[in-house]
Amino acid sequence: MYFVFLASALLVGCLLAVQASANLQLTKAAGSPYGASALQLGLAAVLLAVLAAATGTIGALALVPDVEPWHLVGGLASPLYITSGILLFPRLGALAAVGLFVTGQMFASLALDLFGLLGVPRQPLSAAVVVGAAAVLAGITVIARPKTKNVGWIALGIVAGAVLPVQGAINARLRADLHAPITVALVSFAVATLAISVVVLFNRTPAPKPGPLKDMPWWGWLGAGCAAAYVIATFLLIPEIGAATTVVLTVTGQQLASAVIDHCGLFRMPVRPLTSVRVTGLSLLVAGSLLIQFG
Repeated sequence: MYFVFLASALLVGCLLAVQASANLQLTKAAGSPYGASALQLGLAAVLLAVLAAATGTIGALALVPDVEPWHLVGGLASPLYITSGILLFPRLGALAAVGLFVTGQMFASLALDLFGLLGVPRQPLSAAVVVGAAAVLAGITVIARPKTKNVGWIALGIVAGAVLPVQGAINARLRADLHAPITVALVSFAVATLAISVVVLFNRTPAPKPGPLKDMPWWGWLGAGCAAAYVIATFLLIPEIGAATTVVLTVTGQQLASAVIDHCGLFRMPVRPLTSVRVTGLSLLVAGSLLIQFG
């Protein structure tokens, strides 16, 4: 059973790369990245509401008014991450974009551990962690540097990745309040949907037209399911295999899936062959991630 949990963590990591690729089709059909994000997050919230009702845990929503307000803001990370993927994948490719996300994830999780932020148990700095951080930096430099010299895009990718561990830490506090993982995910996506809806209204984003959405390939809708599956799976896997193992396997899944998507041109992405340089960068990212989490 333990190996089933390990394989599940690797699979849900792969789903994040699939999610970002599928969202590009949704963006084309919706006409804007903000509209696509709103559609995906709203659909994910609906799916989670149905699942919470089916499992009998939706009643935990009654506890929401009693929790600390900051325990509810974890969902704010999702619109940033999803919209960043929509913007970065066509510009940098799946592997480079995911590499930036992973770099942000690793350094944010490292900061949470070192300083004991947001209720995360404090962990000491070790030599292995320092070497791992250096390997992550070297890996993303090898992968992303040939793709862009635009510091803004690089910063966006790193920040978008960094908010995911922060989201996880905040949602962990909310889980302790509600004692219902699926309902926690529902609250997170409801907050995310509300946040992106405000952005859509502020930017006066035109409403998506039914025609383009109807003509979109069926897999363009996979983003919502992938996002919901990732959030639920991480809640369920962390108690079974530990936070560090879960993070490493999901991050590894992200990177491997993105490399395959680039190399094969899946989901209508441009073909970007997996050269020896890119393999070197990918290997450094994976090795660095392992050292940071287990160092």
